Amino acid sequence: MAHDSEHADEHTRLLPRDRRLDSLVQEDDAASVISSRLSKEEQLLSEAAVGERLPYNDYTTIDWLHDLVKDSFRFRSVHSRRALTKKSLPAASPGLGDKLQSETVSNEGKKPGKSMYMAAGSGIPEIKTILSGFVIPHFLDFKVLVVKAIGSIFAVSTGMCLGKEGPFVHISTCVAYLVALRFPKYRENGRKMREMLSAGCASGLSVAFGAPIGGVLFSYEEISTYFPRKVLWRAFLCSLFAAIVLKALNPTGTGKLVLFETDYGVTYRPEHYLVFILLGVAGGLFGGVFCKANFLWSKSFRKYSIIKDHPVFETFVVVLATALLQYPNPLTREPGDIIIRNLLVDCSGSSSSSWVCEQEAQNDKTRYVGWLIYGTLAKLLLTIITFGVKVPSGIIIPALDAGAFFGRLIGQAVTSISPGIFAMVGAAGFLAGVSRMTISLCVIMFELTGELEYVVPHMIAILVAKWVADALEREGVYDLAQTVLGHPFLDLDHAMSLVQRESWRVEELIPPPQTMKEITVEVSPDGKVPRAVLAEKLLQLQRRGLMDGGLVLVQNGMLRGYLAEGELEFGLEDVGKVWDNKSEVRVLGPTEHEAEFDMSMFVDRTPLAISAESPMEYAVEMFGKLGLRHLCVVDGSDGRLVGVIIKKRLVVWLEQLKH
Repeated sequence: MAHDSEHADEHTRLLPRDRRLDSLVQEDDAASVISSRLSKEEQLLSEAAVGERLPYNDYTTIDWLHDLVKDSFRFRSVHSRRALTKKSLPAASPGLGDKLQSETVSNEGKKPGKSMYMAAGSGIPEIKTILSGFVIPHFLDFKVLVVKAIGSIFAVSTGMCLGKEGPFVHISTCVAYLVALRFPKYRENGRKMREMLSAGCASGLSVAFGAPIGGVLFSYEEISTYFPRKVLWRAFLCSLFAAIVLKALNPTGTGKLVLFETDYGVTYRPEHYLVFILLGVAGGLFGGVFCKANFLWSKSFRKYSIIKDHPVFETFVVVLATALLQYPNPLTREPGDIIIRNLLVDCSGSSSSSWVCEQEAQNDKTRYVGWLIYGTLAKLLLTIITFGVKVPSGIIIPALDAGAFFGRLIGQAVTSISPGIFAMVGAAGFLAGVSRMTISLCVIMFELTGELEYVVPHMIAILVAKWVADALEREGVYDLAQTVLGHPFLDLDHAMSLVQRESWRVEELIPPPQTMKEITVEVSPDGKVPRAVLAEKLLQLQRRGLMDGGLVLVQNGMLRGYLAEGELEFGLEDVGKVWDNKSEVRVLGPTEHEAEFDMSMFVDRTPLAISAESPMEYAVEMFGKLGLRHLCVVDGSDGRLVGVIIKKRLVVWLEQLKH
């Protein structure tokens, strides 16, 4: 996997308008090649110092700043009523954004990747990775949506310890992606596309739980990296319509959005706060143990070839273990959502005829208490071995099940109020320990149950569970899943906590001298570079397996620009066919004549730079909040270029700090 690219901001000064792309090529066929890969919006950027960019290659990072400027150009073009016609711009096919460019992007020199099961798991770790600015090809395609939807039905039907809520988030994000592809505004801009995906995530959880507000907060708190105010109200609108459609379809047959409606008719007293704290501690312990155990299980058991190479066999083993462990217990024979509904029951009401109420009405509850303990432990064990199996699966319902079991168990010792209240609060605490959600989870719980009265108990249990779980394992289940799956992800909060432990400087991330030699190009005073030099540099980049790397352009040691690998390869191998191999390539400065081999329109002349002596916190903040692909490093004394930091290199360095 690779790293690097280019940046600018909205205030970048424009160059003279004679730098139109179609006037910088030698032959008509070269112009045709260029226009076939660049969108009309992208070609407008030939006038700006940020340079033109090809659609993002697979497994690369997007350039948030470049896409910000690109959207600004689109906005000004639309609102100035200037039509984008063939007369005003070269003909161009639509940019494909995050879609695979297999027909035009050479795979030579690239190392073979690992197998990825697109429809397996919840999809939330991958979506978090995508929303943070990385490109995972095909993950949101229509085929994946169909397989995920059908697979979720069969996976939940097996009775395994998994839920449909995570897959719902993936499915809704696929829908948002497929709809957004119909509009050039989103299709050709990675930044705008991710705004739509964030709104799609919110609608997914809204449908899964009947919790429209909780879905919005879930997307904001747990999923999205970039979530401005306009995305907030768009996600709110998306969740609203998702909830309206859900209520109209009425899948539960109750005519209500509330999935686990309860009405206990009593309230809690001050002494019950201690019980809620206990439930939070238990939830934190459950979450911490689960995260550690599942991580070790994924790293150890799933490394064996019989499991790694035969996922169907692993699924068979898990289904068999689930049947053997869950069937003997009357409380665990039902699907996950039915288990929660049974454990939240209030035996003082009309549900007193249920099996749970019959057991609690007996004088001797020893056997019943044993089933509750058995259910809690069985859910913990089965969830550990199930999460990560190559089927569509979520972690939310199993965690709620385990918490409801433990809460109902505690309720047998506290008889002053309904034990269903403790089951409800325990479910929230256990899910908080696993996922580390806070505000969104609290809102989801009262939307799930319709019990606004118990917001304070939920808050207590959730916060305590998060604190305890963080003490045992710093990362939640989705963050650990990203590590297991090998997805690059920059968590700004965790990254900042790591670099604050010691006095690190940016110079720690400067590449070795040999690497800098390979990616640095000395440009002559006339702004030209021999084509053979660029070809050799491209070959070195490809040998190193860099997929979004690039070259830094310097003159007398001073940074002058950045040329990404994708644009370099396209310019030399596609556009450059009409020029001699011994020709010189212009990368800086104005074009002297139209027959000149000019690639300066692809050069980012506004790369962001930072002093090598700067605190590491500066670099982390810039990558996290500006969405950079790369950051140039200069000497603090004379301003000469000394290194380039790429986003993935920073992620790897932070991973090393953890251990």
